[in-house]
Amino acid sequence: MTTEQPRPRWSGPVAPAVGDSAIQDVLTRLDEPVYVLRGPHGLGAAAGGTAGPGGEHEIVAAAPALGPERLGSAAFLRAHGVRQAYMSGAMAGGIASADLVIAMARAGYLASYGAAGLLPETVERALQRFAAEIPGLPYACNLIHSPSEERLERTAVELYLKHRVPCVEASAFLGLTPHLVRYRLAGLRAGGPQGVVAENKVIAKISRTEIAELFMRPAPEAMVSALLADGAITAEQARLAARVPLADDITVEADSGGHTDRRPLPAQLPVILRRRDALMKELGHPVRIRVGAAGGIGTPDAAWAAFAMGADYVVTGSVNQSCVEAGTSDRVKEMLARAELADCEMAPAADMFEMGVELQVLKRGTLFPMRAKLLYELYRDHDGLDAIPAPVRARIEQQIFRRPLADVWADTAAYFERRDPAQLARAAENPKRRAALVFRWYLGMASRWATTGDEDRAVDYQIWCGPAMGAFNDWVRGTYLAAPRNRRVADVAHHLMTGAAFHQRLSLLRAAGLALSPAIAAYPVPHPDAAEQVLS
Repeated sequence: MTTEQPRPRWSGPVAPAVGDSAIQDVLTRLDEPVYVLRGPHGLGAAAGGTAGPGGEHEIVAAAPALGPERLGSAAFLRAHGVRQAYMSGAMAGGIASADLVIAMARAGYLASYGAAGLLPETVERALQRFAAEIPGLPYACNLIHSPSEERLERTAVELYLKHRVPCVEASAFLGLTPHLVRYRLAGLRAGGPQGVVAENKVIAKISRTEIAELFMRPAPEAMVSALLADGAITAEQARLAARVPLADDITVEADSGGHTDRRPLPAQLPVILRRRDALMKELGHPVRIRVGAAGGIGTPDAAWAAFAMGADYVVTGSVNQSCVEAGTSDRVKEMLARAELADCEMAPAADMFEMGVELQVLKRGTLFPMRAKLLYELYRDHDGLDAIPAPVRARIEQQIFRRPLADVWADTAAYFERRDPAQLARAAENPKRRAALVFRWYLGMASRWATTGDEDRAVDYQIWCGPAMGAFNDWVRGTYLAAPRNRRVADVAHHLMTGAAFHQRLSLLRAAGLALSPAIAAYPVPHPDAAEQVLS
């Protein structure tokens, strides 16, 4: 027969806090160890103090000091020079603006500039700002796969190499391209404890296991040889290429805004983690590839869930789009702030229109998803604009384009004459290709109308958005963060990560058998003055 050991007792300089509100306040002191106690006045909590055989308060459960800087991978913090394992992902068209990137860098977070879809001169101005305003601080730039416009990808890489961009977030890749490989290899040099240093970091955002594996392996030998033959890399860089994976970090993208396969993170993340572990063992990489989580992360408990599953870092997107620094219109930010969990829908993607690739957008308050799907159906079912029945053509000219399709083609041709003349050569003898470019005009302009806040085109706004936006809005309802004018991107990051650390603490207490009331277990959004003190 065994005798139950008495629980340790607690003693401290002040009486324990009692009552839900006071207990919650103690539990939010993440930089101090906490004890949940049972004493003469019932359940209480205390930060600090000592455990021992004496004292009138019995220790029911305890949790150590674990702040948000302890979440995720310490290697991620060192590699990117950041305070916390949190990243603001790229939102194309400059929605993830230079202002957003600068604000995040100054607060000690990593953010990716939304370069996709922007003209080279616009991207270059942003890179010049980063060099002048945040020298030496962390940032990344988006490199999106552009199978229909190879020139855009090539030009972006040339700019990134010219301006010594330290990190690229590669997104929507269906396979590896010479331009992406060139960026990675052009930053290799001999040195460091492993014999090779990769100065050009790559964070690959993926949603498919086979694509993740491409980034976890070294660059393909054929591409390396071709780049060497073209003089794009040196002989030493070609030699070192086999010793490093193509990416330092792999972001597992679940049900996100924009390009997404809408896979649930709890199913997807463990698969990629296991594949990473198997490949590391097979290839013998001395440095562990980090795996992060994105998609659906708009609340502290969602961020903590990702870390609890083994994510090395978390990435947010949709929630940042409603912040002050985002490069979109105030009207869009108000629409996003009203979004609920089910207010998203899939629609054709402009950059991969002909392939039938879709992205996730806001459907509340806009007709864009319905109209974009109609245009894709017309493209799929007809060999060109002239093959569309006259009544249908007249209807889309009146309701969607609001002008004759011949005029739209003239504007489209003028645009590609400046941006990528090869597109016009491909369309010259291909009516179906010409129809695709005309329909893509609407999809591209729908994004522009949203970012500029064109009131006359509000029903056509294309707003990339995932369910994280609705979850975030539900979480901040009734707090100062409910209003878009109060949403600052670094402030949002601070609350999400601090709240995630709070939920980590709760999970430790629950594991000790403690049942917490709902009033205690919800992370409280502090007054903005408190957040400003933390971020200063």
